[in-house]
Amino acid sequence: MKQLLQDLKKGEILLEEIPLPNCGANEVLIKSERSLISPGTERMLLEFGRGSYIQKAKAQPDKVKMVLDKIKTDGLVPTLETVFAKLGEPMPLGYCNAGTVIEVGRNVTEFKAGDRVVSNGAHSEIVAVGKNLVAKIPDGVSFEQASFTVIASIALQGIRLFQPTLGEKVVVIGLGLIGQITMEFLKANGCEAIGVDIDNGKVELARSNGFIALNPANGEDPISFVANHTDEIGVDGVIITAATKSNGPLEQAAEITRRKGRIVAVGAIGMNIPRPPFYEKEIAFHISSSYGPGRYDDKYEVEGIDYPVGYVRWTENRNFQAILQLLSSGGLNFDYLVTHKYKFIEAPKAYNEILNNRDALGVVLEYETKENVKVEKKVNLVASNSSITSSKVGIGVIGAGNFTKLIVLPILKDSTAKLVGISSSKGLSSSLAAKKFSFEYSTTDYKELLKDEKINTIFITTRHNNHASLVIESLEAGKNVFVEKPLAVDMEQLAEVVKCCNRLASESRLPKLMVGFNRRFSPFIQDIHKKTKGRSSGLAMNMTINAGALPKDLWVHDPIVGGGRIIGEGCHFIDTMSFLANSEVESVSSVALNSQKELAIKNDNVILNLRFRDGSIGTLSYLANGNKSYPKEQMNLFCEGKVFELDNYKKVDAYGASGMKKWNQDKGHKDEMVGFVQSIKSSKENLISFESLVNTTLATFAHVRSLEENRVVQISELEDELNELIK
Repeated sequence: MKQLLQDLKKGEILLEEIPLPNCGANEVLIKSERSLISPGTERMLLEFGRGSYIQKAKAQPDKVKMVLDKIKTDGLVPTLETVFAKLGEPMPLGYCNAGTVIEVGRNVTEFKAGDRVVSNGAHSEIVAVGKNLVAKIPDGVSFEQASFTVIASIALQGIRLFQPTLGEKVVVIGLGLIGQITMEFLKANGCEAIGVDIDNGKVELARSNGFIALNPANGEDPISFVANHTDEIGVDGVIITAATKSNGPLEQAAEITRRKGRIVAVGAIGMNIPRPPFYEKEIAFHISSSYGPGRYDDKYEVEGIDYPVGYVRWTENRNFQAILQLLSSGGLNFDYLVTHKYKFIEAPKAYNEILNNRDALGVVLEYETKENVKVEKKVNLVASNSSITSSKVGIGVIGAGNFTKLIVLPILKDSTAKLVGISSSKGLSSSLAAKKFSFEYSTTDYKELLKDEKINTIFITTRHNNHASLVIESLEAGKNVFVEKPLAVDMEQLAEVVKCCNRLASESRLPKLMVGFNRRFSPFIQDIHKKTKGRSSGLAMNMTINAGALPKDLWVHDPIVGGGRIIGEGCHFIDTMSFLANSEVESVSSVALNSQKELAIKNDNVILNLRFRDGSIGTLSYLANGNKSYPKEQMNLFCEGKVFELDNYKKVDAYGASGMKKWNQDKGHKDEMVGFVQSIKSSKENLISFESLVNTTLATFAHVRSLEENRVVQISELEDELNELIK
């Protein structure tokens, strides 16, 4: 199947072949029939993509600041590599889709195969969309009309925030698609709508539908018109649907709005709010969020949890339904807004049209019938029949997120391993990665990798809750496994992994297992380890991690999906100290800021005190309340007259020993992954013992228990529980 993408680096429009996306438990799989190009949003993306690097930087000053901060902490070269990699990643286009359901997820009861539906799916022959972003099309409403539903819902949400009442006079600034539809809604609410735009075609379109419309570029001054039209009272309010960086629309809106009037910004505009008119008139100002309540809430959009209608009457989905009902009853008709139609395969031509023709308004893409759409869960890029011998490494990758594409794949591509297949749930990210890093194929079915004889090694870089089960499946399939941390997010998962490894070991068929604890492979950590070898007493280590705050509803914090930040990321630092001490953790005692307000697993301002079996001690301060300009990772290590200060994996200052400095940050990713590949080729033992992997994982669980029960937790206590689960 094909999907429409934009290359942000060059601005080119691409039609890429990608595998059929998986239909998630809360999703609906839809065969597209029509989709609508949003001229405002998508023209803006086109212009951004075709701009120079300087123009791109000017368009996103907030991102420039982030880049400068990253240069300070991570160094110039790694930062530039990240920026160019992100710009080189094509992005999907489109969010106004109408089609036919072909499959539903196991938790979806509202839809069935054959239903005609709208969704916010992309310009793609087949889309997988969360059920709360899908609504049924009533009989008698065409796919073409229905394809306007999502963009019309943006206008409707602006209206709902504005709360128009019968007889009010309202100005709409910006007469693109959303502006024209907003005028219709105001009319339906018994208001007098007055449109303003500098495009003659859009002004004339509004006039042809019976509205008052003004073009300031032709000398039609909205300020004087409103003064005359309202006896100098001002309009009751303004809805801004224009998209511009200028502050002009907001300033003009404030000037023409009456005392105690209201302004709603639907479009992306300059936001330097002029205080005097807002203060003197007590003007209410609102910013409308997309299609309505539920937008950007994963609980609603991803997990499919609806808001009770008694508390949130108009969610984004119920806004969709309202638009469709109006279309069905004849209260709305979007035919007059359709200016161009193209076959989906001619989409690049359609985008040139909206970029070069300002009269293009409603541009509709028409899709092939289902029989003519090539549907495969696997897309081959390079034909290969070669097999992998035991001395070679053929790699399959499960997961194609940012870390995989920015860190893992560039290293593997430069290694001696062969990249064979890569999978991701929706197919797009794995297809782009497959093409960029020269894989033989991409797929949305990871089991294709497990049964591929050309693959003897699996890299797992998915969300944390999937790690343990994928490790077990991969080991069972006879594949060596490299899994990003953590190995497991709870005791039950860890027990299943241990049970699997014990059984395979007893059958003499246990492949290699490696967890991505890369910090121990950093040349800085290796150097400190070498210089503290042969000591006769323990180490005293103090690690400070300026982790930074993450949104509280991010999946990382979810105890089921992410495990929390210490289980998910803190394990790195526990492993590093364990490596330096050359000893396993014996006990953990943790304290947290505001622990009474947070679940222990979600708390990300914590201090862990670790005791190791060799007598070494370590303190891990993992903090989210710091500042981004401060280095992320620092460590002080004291040992028999020597002191080592690690500064963010860029240098080590030493006292009583020699230090070390490198131009670029090196957290050990390359040495870790290349070393793992070499260990497979040479049949060397595991780079990290299985016992150490289990101990580090148990230490993270001990941290959670310590916070919950406010006590020192012995690892032996958890080992006993683990053994009970394994029996």
